Amino acid sequence: MKRKAVVGVAGMPGSGKAAVKEIVREMGYSVIIMGDAIREEAERRKLKPTQEILGQLMLELRKDKGEAVVAKRCIPKIELAEEKVVFVDGIRSLHEVNEFRKHFWKFFLIAIHTSPRTRFQRLFRRKRSDDPKSWEAFVERDSRELNVGLGDAIAMADYMLPNEGTRKQLKREMRRVLGSVLAKWMK
Repeated sequence: MKRKAVVGVAGMPGSGKAAVKEIVREMGYSVIIMGDAIREEAERRKLKPTQEILGQLMLELRKDKGEAVVAKRCIPKIELAEEKVVFVDGIRSLHEVNEFRKHFWKFFLIAIHTSPRTRFQRLFRRKRSDDPKSWEAFVERDSRELNVGLGDAIAMADYMLPNEGTRKQLKREMRRVLGSVLAKWMK
């Protein structure tokens, strides 16, 4: 078991995970992105990395290799990170949380919470190719994420990070939560 603090970040689409990832990087920490493991598998299979294909591949891998497969593929990257505190972006289930807890001395989970209305508005304004174009598509995407187990992971998080305001407010709140995480890690 490695003497390293691993901080997982979970949140529904549009909750602010990308902003937290940028804030954490600005603070000088490493970030491992769980979705990269799926993108790497798609590249290995020579599949076009569309949102639909990546989503299907994620479900297929979980079915064939177990619910914690993505976490297992991220563990070597975390172990290779030189920093003593590493963030993992994109936790989607308690299976992944449990896998990380088996391998690392201290694992903390931060859940970002943002209301559905705010998340929908952010995603709609962002206009990324995989962002929902309607409320119905938004609800369908949320359902897919919840079916994988994301809601359970959020519910069992060690820390809740509300994100209804500005990036400046989120950064201040992230610093507060990170201070709590690091204080527990030092014990």
